[in-house]
Parts: sequence; structure tokens; C-alpha cells
Amino acid sequence: MSESGSCNIRRVLATVIPYGKKDWWKGNREEVMIGAVLTQQTRWENVDRGLGQLKKIGIADMAGIVQCENAMLEKAIRCTGFYRVKARRLRALARHVQERPGGLEGMAAETTENLREELLRIAGIGEETAESILCFGFGRMVFVMDAYTQRICACGGIRSRRMALQDRIMQELPATAESYRTAHAAFVEYGRRFCSSRKCSECRIKRSIA
Repeated sequence: MSESGSCNIRRVLATVIPYGKKDWWKGNREEVMIGAVLTQQTRWENVDRGLGQLKKIGIADMAGIVQCENAMLEKAIRCTGFYRVKARRLRALARHVQERPGGLEGMAAETTENLREELLRIAGIGEETAESILCFGFGRMVFVMDAYTQRICACGGIRSRRMALQDRIMQELPATAESYRTAHAAFVEYGRRFCSSRKCSECRIKRSIA
């Protein structure tokens, strides 16, 4: 990484990190895994509503998702959008956990790379969803790369491919799972405040390179 590139990363991180919260993604491991699927292509407020509905009818876990009727599952998560697709993905994830030797405990015993590969083999689990599960569900040292992070970094003059940008950010952060969780939360909260509302003129990152 060039010296100027490192400075840009540090400047962006210094700007967004104050927006991070340590307890940003609450819930037990199964709720985090479910939420990681529900958050695909929607806002967290909708995910929170969907999880609330699942809890209300007692199926906010892998066993409940496998056993419940599909119509019930789809109705509960309808507020998150693409609910039929997400219902299929949740069932694929839940069946995998239920049928896997050792279940969640067995998954927790795997190395991070093995667990990542295992998650990516499940239908509907892509890179970002797998990273969310690894970071927030299993407490692994993985930084979640999402659209907000890529957009914010681009506005800060940092244009790298996904994996290269992820590596660069991780190099600048303390090597702890907590720092990666807080940093991801910070990018999301900063993105919500400025990117989602199109408040580009108020964005400190954009103004700093103008």
C-alpha cells in the first residue's frame, strides 16, 4: 500500500469510527445468523421488525425455521422484502446447521477460513452475509465489507477491489474482533446518516477532498 493510500484509509477511519457502537448488533448467535440473511437488500429497521415477528411466534432459531410452515415464515419476514427468496435461504441455512455433525458447536470449533468456506457453500450465503455471521455470530477477526464501506472509501479517494480494500482496512485497525465489529457498525451508521439521505454536502470525507 502506498503512503498516500495509507493516509487516506486512516483519514476515513478517523472520520467514521466515532459513529461506531460496540453493542450495535445484539442477539444470540442464531439470531445474528438469521439477521444476516434478512439484512440482504434492506434496511436494518426492517430486519429488526422481522426478527421481532419471528420471536413473537417462537421461531427465531434454526430449529424453529426448519419446523415451521413456509407460509408462517414468509409472513413473519415479509417486511424485510424479497421474503420468498429469504425464506428459502433461511431454510437452507437452518437445515445445514441442524444436519451438520456437531451443529453450531461444531461450526464454532472450525477455523475461520474453513467456516467461511462452509458458509459460502450454503445457498444464498454470499461474501458479505458470511462475513457478518463470522464477525458478529462467531466473534471472528473478520471485517465485514458492505456497500456503505466501499462507497464511503471511494468518496475518500480510495478505489480498490473488494478484497484488497478489506485487507487495507484490517491492516489499519487493531487486530481484534471487537475493533472490526465497531468499525463495521461505524461505516453503516455513517452511511445511514449521509449516504442514504444523500447529504453529500455535509459529508466530512467528501468535503476533505474537495
